[in-house]
Amino acid sequence: MVIVITHYRRPDMPAQEWNARYTDDMAKRFVDMRGLLWKIWLDEPVEQLSGAIYLFETKADAESYVQGPAITRMKENPDLIDVSVRIYDIRERMSELTRAPLGQ
Repeated sequence: MVIVITHYRRPDMPAQEWNARYTDDMAKRFVDMRGLLWKIWLDEPVEQLSGAIYLFETKADAESYVQGPAITRMKENPDLIDVSVRIYDIRERMSELTRAPLGQ
């Protein structure tokens, strides 16, 4: 299993307008994504930071997502600043000891 973390500064707009972009349909696009076990959506309203944490079954699945159209659109979106996308290996035993939701 591997983790993908995305992070970016969102556009300067009212929170209500920003939050309107996050619909159930948007989330449902990830439900059947190959190899994705779960995704946690992140938002920090004061500094206008957003991102996500994804758990993928394999590094190949994670790399496919990172090299795919969703991340390309994110990187090419002029409204998003300082886009960062990283793939991390997981220290599984240590994570299990600290109750990480691996495989759930």
